[in-house]
Amino acid sequence: MKRCTSCKNGVLKAGFLEELFRAHTCSNCGGNWILVEDYLTWKRKNADYQFSDNLDVLNEEVAGDTKKAILCPVSGVIMQKFKITAGNEHRLDYSPAVGGIWLDKGEWELLKAEGLADSLNFLVTNEWQKKLRDSNARETFSEVYRKRFGEETYGKVKEFREWLQNQENKADITAYLVAEDPYSAER
Repeated sequence: MKRCTSCKNGVLKAGFLEELFRAHTCSNCGGNWILVEDYLTWKRKNADYQFSDNLDVLNEEVAGDTKKAILCPVSGVIMQKFKITAGNEHRLDYSPAVGGIWLDKGEWELLKAEGLADSLNFLVTNEWQKKLRDSNARETFSEVYRKRFGEETYGKVKEFREWLQNQENKADITAYLVAEDPYSAER
């Protein structure tokens, strides 16, 4: 049996995650090592499976996310960290060398609560991570504009901008708005 990649105290015991697909669970910290291949095989065979959507509160407390780098229990290479959602600090640890994902205790429940349990393999793609970065950037800029303009003005400006984007002559409207004197022939 292999030692736990996260806590280093427990051993990884072969079993199934919620009786669904193969996983290795740490006897000490409760983390799970999952091969994406096993997950995808299960997913193909159970295409109609619906994860429970009545998780108002996580049944288990999500363990503290491993901030330190951890090693792949198979290859011994440092695993990459991937964000789960834009609004959550938890990160999955992924081993591209073997296609394995480490889930800290409670992170599976977190994925289900976020509606992402059926997309486990997608979370470690460049496409998903870019989407999260774009979402974070959008939120950062929104906050800057809120502080700069004030909430009420920012709301009006956003509404006007949305209207302007749908106008055929938006370049002329924009020129009119930014001109020092739109009624003068002088620049």
